[in-house]
Amino acid sequence: MYKKSFSVRFLPLAAAIVLVACSKPAPVEEPVRAVKVLTVGMGSMQSGAEFAGEVRARVESRLGFRVGGKITQRPVEVGQRVKAGQLLAQLDPQDFRLAAEAAKAQVAQAATNRNLAAADYKRFKELKDQNFISGAEVERREATLNAAQAQLEQAQAQLSGQRNQAAYTNLLADVSGVVTAVEAERGQVVAAGTPVVRIAQDGPRDIVFSVPEDRVSMIKEGSGVDVRAWSAGENLKGMVREVAASADPVTRTYQVKVSLDVANPKDAPPLGSTVYVSPQAFARSGVAVIKLPTSAFKQDGKTSAVWVLDPATMTVRSQPVEIATADGNDVVVSAGLTPGMLVVSAGVHVLTPGQKVSIYKEKEGDKVAVSPATAASSATGSVATGTVVQAPASAAK
Repeated sequence: MYKKSFSVRFLPLAAAIVLVACSKPAPVEEPVRAVKVLTVGMGSMQSGAEFAGEVRARVESRLGFRVGGKITQRPVEVGQRVKAGQLLAQLDPQDFRLAAEAAKAQVAQAATNRNLAAADYKRFKELKDQNFISGAEVERREATLNAAQAQLEQAQAQLSGQRNQAAYTNLLADVSGVVTAVEAERGQVVAAGTPVVRIAQDGPRDIVFSVPEDRVSMIKEGSGVDVRAWSAGENLKGMVREVAASADPVTRTYQVKVSLDVANPKDAPPLGSTVYVSPQAFARSGVAVIKLPTSAFKQDGKTSAVWVLDPATMTVRSQPVEIATADGNDVVVSAGLTPGMLVVSAGVHVLTPGQKVSIYKEKEGDKVAVSPATAASSATGSVATGTVVQAPASAAK
């Protein structure tokens, strides 16, 4: 009897607990995030295209022996300054000396034959004058003399050639300059014409750099170029002297040569140094464009987009944009925005389409002392530095 009254007494309470557990919780209202926004306006480009270049000699020779042989000495090293006529390398000359001596002996033999033929011709001519022999015999002796003379001249030419071959075993600098590369070592056997030493001739200097295929058409011969030395930081003027007609097979870029406008070649940057090249054809300073910080952009599928604020409803919507290029730390927008739009400059990764937001307003006492990181932590969303659109106090939550 007691158990039955107990179950009846607590039955309404259990039913109430079950009903409460099955009911849906009240939706939590999404907080209104405070964001910084920028007013889209037209700004001017501040930077242009800049390339890394190298200082080279206008004329660079790759010298090699005119004959083949084994290198016995190479007294020059990379970076060494040489003068015209200075010995750069030498081959073993023994075989060439023997060949010259053999040619000299052939000259002596040919000279002896010529002298003998000349003596015979003289004697037979005297006999002809005395009518002891016929004229045909004299003509045969004259032909023999002419053949002997031709053989002598041939032997003399061969001797001169062998002497030249022997002289070619010494590789001499034909101009003054600086050794920029050594491509053969002592003891190496090289063929005729194989490059051994590379020399950058003294004289004008060029700046050599490469440009991609989509920009080479903008560079014309004779156009101006600004050159800034990487080591000293000095600024120089130059002019495009040559543009390669074909692309490099490896990098697929086009080589451009710039002549420096310096009165004395010694005032040019050191040979082989690195410089920064800014072609005036790529100068974009003063061009009106729309620029936004990188923090304002997000990825929307395969396109880039920004959050645009509707001041009437204080909600944000995603706006696809087209990016043209970069200008320093800013991004240049070519399409998708018009001046006067309000764009969220930070915290784009925490926003959703149609979300209500409030414009973050910096406190008067925190304008100087508060850092961006502190300001971001005090606001509901992420905050980036930039031009802030000040809203009325009633608009800030």
